[in-house]
Amino acid sequence: MTPFIEIRDLTVRFGEVEALRGVNLEILEGESLGILGRSGSGKSVLLHVLRGVETFEDISGNVIYHVARCPKCRNVEPPSKAGEKCRCGGSFEPFDADFVSLGINDRDRRDISRRIAIMLQRTFALYGDERVIVNVMRAVEEASGGSISVNRAADLLDEVNLSHRMMHVARELSGGEKQRVVLARQLAKSPMMLLADEPSGTLDPKTAELVHDSIKRAVEDFNMTMVITSHWPDVMVELTDRAFLLDRGKIISQGKPSEIAAEFAAMAGKIDERKKADVGEPIIRCKDLSKRYISIDRGVIRAVDDVSLEIYEGEIFGLVGTSGAGKTTLSKMLNGIILPTNGGIWCRIGDEWVDMTVLGADHKGRATKYMGMLHQEYTLYPYRSVIDNLTESIGLALPFELAERKAIHTLITVGFSEEEAMKVLSKNPYELSEGERHRVAMAQVLIKEPRIVVLDEPTGTMDLITKIDVSNSVLNAREELGETFLIVSHDMDFVQNVCDRAALMRDGKIVHVGTPDGVLNLMTKEEEEEMLGS
Repeated sequence: MTPFIEIRDLTVRFGEVEALRGVNLEILEGESLGILGRSGSGKSVLLHVLRGVETFEDISGNVIYHVARCPKCRNVEPPSKAGEKCRCGGSFEPFDADFVSLGINDRDRRDISRRIAIMLQRTFALYGDERVIVNVMRAVEEASGGSISVNRAADLLDEVNLSHRMMHVARELSGGEKQRVVLARQLAKSPMMLLADEPSGTLDPKTAELVHDSIKRAVEDFNMTMVITSHWPDVMVELTDRAFLLDRGKIISQGKPSEIAAEFAAMAGKIDERKKADVGEPIIRCKDLSKRYISIDRGVIRAVDDVSLEIYEGEIFGLVGTSGAGKTTLSKMLNGIILPTNGGIWCRIGDEWVDMTVLGADHKGRATKYMGMLHQEYTLYPYRSVIDNLTESIGLALPFELAERKAIHTLITVGFSEEEAMKVLSKNPYELSEGERHRVAMAQVLIKEPRIVVLDEPTGTMDLITKIDVSNSVLNAREELGETFLIVSHDMDFVQNVCDRAALMRDGKIVHVGTPDGVLNLMTKEEEEEMLGS
């Protein structure tokens, strides 16, 4: 059988770095192929080469698509359609196109790439202020060349199990719902192949399962070939027929998804042994804290309901709970981003307690300048170097020698070696792996010398090995810098590994504060399923 895609000796370089090194692979029509590998192994680069939209300055080898194309209307279908009649009246003929070859016609490349759907990690690319149905209708219009079909858009929302959200504004959806809207928009192309780059990496296990179900159903209903990257072994086992393991740009093994997932897990290192924390006096205190919202559909929403809590200086404190439990709202109030409806919040600066409910530079402002937050959907300045991202871009004006010294020290604190830190200073974020970008973003927060750092889902998109790096980074930052960390997470494994204490939230209330193991013992079955997965 002729393969759908042949990859021969594919090499991609970015300066001195070889992102892919002599990759050889065949992808069969209708196959679901999984890619595993640590952050920076080349997974995302390979998907972008397969997509065929971007150009790479230093690329060699071959990526040959074997398709069927109608010479009359240029419609492209998978290779098995060769010899069949096209809807225009012509017939499909075998056609080969090499996406790496400089001689390929741009129109030929576009004919194929427009039949390829892609879901990128952390990139929703939706019209945020438009309703869900309008987002999908626009995709239908683009795919059909101007024809708008409400019924077609509604059918696509049915396909991804999101009909109950079609009238919602896109920016108000959860991460998992946004991902399914992205999939519905991509399905408007009637694609022959789906490229999915960590499509559920930022999601809790329960929400991720909904996205996986939608992907699986779409692949079957549209008879698509799929290539998917993920660091979750169950994704490989559930969604793929075959998997391969990338390491430093090379394929080191391929075979059954379960075997490759086990091999990848065995590559992980160990988390540094957590030293006994030298925890001080309370640094954050809240009493009878509440936050209410008014919704036309749902009435009064008690996002946080009568919470009292103390967090101690120098500790790593976890806020855990299922989606909608109130942990993100509580963390934003503790960080001074939003004000409470009732109750009080105080932060200790030196020996003085600052009332966070009183606005102004002499009140809340005194505390917030010593607080840092790394959001789940963090952003770096893409066309500024790493050292610029760590200094000028965030308003930190220092002489170059001092800026370089401070940047290197902070990068070492978040897990880079001194040699690695020196190398990445001159690079732009798009030249880094996802894990490296996350560590730079964390350094961007720490370089401002905060006393309190809030991390919102810090391990969302990470593979197992990078998660260990981040765990070690947090522990090392606490030891080296004396920071207090508040971690909002649904990843109980991560919380158990790094947190001294944790609070379990349920329906806006704190139901227990204690050790992570104690919190785990008090979880309901639903909470375990969402925060621990299968």
